[in-house]
Amino acid sequence: MQTTSETDPLLPRSPPFDLVAPESGQQLEHSRRGLDFSLALAVLRDSIPVILSYILQNSIQTTSILISGRLGPDELSISAFAQMLAFVTGWCVALGGTTALDTLGSQAYTGGQVTALSIHFQRCVVILWVLFIPVAAGWWFMGPILVALGQSTSLSYNVQTFLRILIAGAPGYIGFESLKKYLQCQGIMDASTRVLVVVFPINIASNIYFVHHTSLGVFGAPVAVSLTFWLCFLLLGLWTWSSSQHAANGTWAGFQSAVVFNPKSCYGFIKLAVPGILMVATEWIAFEIVALAAGRLGELPLAAQSVIMTTDQILNTIPFGIGVAASARVGNLIGARSPIGAKHAAHAAALVSVVVGMVVLITMVVTKDVFGCIFSDDIEVVKLVAAVIPLVASFQVADGLAGSCGGVLRGQGRQHLGALFNCVAYYVLALPLGLTLAFQTTMGLRGLWTGKDSRKSRVMH
Repeated sequence: MQTTSETDPLLPRSPPFDLVAPESGQQLEHSRRGLDFSLALAVLRDSIPVILSYILQNSIQTTSILISGRLGPDELSISAFAQMLAFVTGWCVALGGTTALDTLGSQAYTGGQVTALSIHFQRCVVILWVLFIPVAAGWWFMGPILVALGQSTSLSYNVQTFLRILIAGAPGYIGFESLKKYLQCQGIMDASTRVLVVVFPINIASNIYFVHHTSLGVFGAPVAVSLTFWLCFLLLGLWTWSSSQHAANGTWAGFQSAVVFNPKSCYGFIKLAVPGILMVATEWIAFEIVALAAGRLGELPLAAQSVIMTTDQILNTIPFGIGVAASARVGNLIGARSPIGAKHAAHAAALVSVVVGMVVLITMVVTKDVFGCIFSDDIEVVKLVAAVIPLVASFQVADGLAGSCGGVLRGQGRQHLGALFNCVAYYVLALPLGLTLAFQTTMGLRGLWTGKDSRKSRVMH
């Protein structure tokens, strides 16, 4: 088999340009008429399956928590706490680290080096597996760490056991995320969604079986989740292997360890992956700090916070999905040497974000008085949710723009800027302001979300 180098000259075959834009890159170079609305529709079209994919993917852990919680409050605490730690310390390695593929893979695909995309994918999987090793070590010894942080001994060591089992699923999760990005870079946006639709009921059934019909109890949840992650990876791999669309794109170059483990290329990948991990982790950790702070405000604010946080996590998949579509399209156009086209794509993504954000904002404001009833029958919880929902609604447009702009930065290979913006916005501005308003004034939960609102506004400036 002929080997592939990432520095090969341009190949005679070019990928299909319809994934890059409705018109050719050369046409876009000569088009200076402002926003291309057909391109905005294309970004929206690409975003929808990505949004659905992340909603279904988040439901894997959420379902596990709900099913474990049926055993009792202690089991609910163990599952929720462990899944929270898994998110902020482990899964961010996959979601953040694979943003390097947003840059390298999308640009390679339209830059005449289509087979280099598969090299980047293989390198991504291996490097992220290695980066997860220190995280796995932390999970293995999480009990003493949590005790030192003031958690009860029983909870700490049960969470440790939960995370130790969950380590088995991490390689599958990383592989699934990497393969998903590999396909998205070549315009195949819906493959992971199809897989997750199949896996979703299997995940529910396996959680019920291992948690309620074996002696594992709450520790059956990480067994089920780990199996689900591996099933996602294997099914997506099977789909890729059998896909005529993937075969027609001609991106697979086979397994080439000498090229994959090239030190210079690995270093270049890590330079993009680490800021991408920080970009995701800083936001998720800030969310968990807000959740912990709400718990100190009392039972009522904590209940309302649970409703609002769940809602915001679902809503956050919308700008994230638009950002993924934007990063792939911008990276494709940069690889095709069409800077004007990339600019059009960035503007189109921003337009989609604003329009979708306005729709969400209006919907939330109109339904604020009854929205809490979906989650709780407690009238006081519903009233507090109604008081805070307008604050959540107010930053939906800014949240959308932040997501699309983050995607544009990833497509350009500027993940470090996104990480820097998040660090400043959350830890210099939003959290200090929100915690001050929550605990030093009478605003309470509204103060916490006022701080988050300020973060979104500052990111856009």
